[in-house]
Amino acid sequence: MSFNKQAVIMAVISSMSCVALADTNSDQKPATGTRVSEQSQAEGYLEGQSLTGLTKNWYSNELRYNGEAFRYQKHGQFQPTRRRINWVQGTILDHTSGFTQGTVGFATQVALYNTVALDRSRKDIANGSNRTLAENNGDAVDQWSKLGLANAKMRISNTTVTLGRQSFSSPTVEVMPTRALPSSFQGVSVHSAEFDDVSLDFGSFDRVSPRTEQSLAKFRGEYQAISAEADRVNVFGVSYKPVKNLSTSFYATQVEDFWNQYYIGASHDLGDASKLGLNTSLNYYKTKDSGQKKLGDIDNDAYSLAFALKHLGHTLTLAYQQIIGDEYFDYLHETGGIYLANAALSDYNGPNEKSLQLSYAVDMAQYGVPGLKLSVYHIRGWDIDGTNYKGTAYDVRSQDGERHHESGVGAFYVIQSGQLKSSSVRALYTKHTASQFQADGNVGEFRLVTTVPFSLF
Repeated sequence: MSFNKQAVIMAVISSMSCVALADTNSDQKPATGTRVSEQSQAEGYLEGQSLTGLTKNWYSNELRYNGEAFRYQKHGQFQPTRRRINWVQGTILDHTSGFTQGTVGFATQVALYNTVALDRSRKDIANGSNRTLAENNGDAVDQWSKLGLANAKMRISNTTVTLGRQSFSSPTVEVMPTRALPSSFQGVSVHSAEFDDVSLDFGSFDRVSPRTEQSLAKFRGEYQAISAEADRVNVFGVSYKPVKNLSTSFYATQVEDFWNQYYIGASHDLGDASKLGLNTSLNYYKTKDSGQKKLGDIDNDAYSLAFALKHLGHTLTLAYQQIIGDEYFDYLHETGGIYLANAALSDYNGPNEKSLQLSYAVDMAQYGVPGLKLSVYHIRGWDIDGTNYKGTAYDVRSQDGERHHESGVGAFYVIQSGQLKSSSVRALYTKHTASQFQADGNVGEFRLVTTVPFSLF
């Protein structure tokens, strides 16, 4: 039996196991019924408006080792540096109107994004990358602004159509919030939730607004090694909750002249976390080249299966992930379109890669410190093999038995009361170690992110 068939069979068996577990719980019954119409509760365009936002202080300090280095420009020449430091302040000011009253409601949203570079040293920012916006000569752009969101909405009952620059969330096209500012997408989307347990999503986008760029960009793959671009991305998905403790979803995405990608996800809860609970989570992607095949032949399967054992505020997670195919499992650049369990500092998505994660997290509320959560994890990836790859879009043919691992420890605190209520501080240190041709290399990173939300009205 081929590995491809084994992966598909494992995915199906895991999904069926989740359903079987759900059915054994007698208090779980399929929920049906039409939801109360959100549009019937519309307050009005001005009456329902709000002006909110947040400011995020984003700091990262990276150190390369084992002979590796970043590069920065000095006197017109590139010089190596082992350390890269990025420190920026991102601010979002978001005006969202209410929906007009009536059978059909209309609303608008406009959000201004601004970033100030707090560390402007050429050597520190090492040409910027997607962390600090930099000029061609390597100088940091001191401060810059753009329209992050600008859209109009139309709503009938519980179905909303959004046209313009917007946020969008799905397993394949997902807003990426991991820098001082998030990405966004230009196009049209539809979200429909007419029934209690079923929701539908559709999106068609022709541009992405990157996290650290002022202009819009065409779509490209996160791991491609050539300059190909896609003019349009179409995504359709359905989420269904057949019983109380089981959630499922299916999404199909067409990246024009790149690939067709299909996603199946399932998450099941068993037991009571106040005593002992188990969450089982399955994520599966199938990617196949399409159209003009600008990235060449692509045919791979990617899946992860995670078990999270919960007791009070403690969570112990074991996750296995595997890629079946001779190229990377790829996803769209400037999106978080990878829901695989082991995607962390590295995505563990190399050709034919297998990976295993063990993590532990604790919510300190049970010890008298509400809002504080601590975590630690370790991931190992092995059997990376791109020697059978025949194309040119991905730089993988030198990867023969590559392996890597990373460890991380983090703390996250949310202020519970006072004028800064809901503000948060996140600190994370990760260290990644790799064999010679594994793409992510050898790096340690400390990241400190402070987020302060605010509401003006």
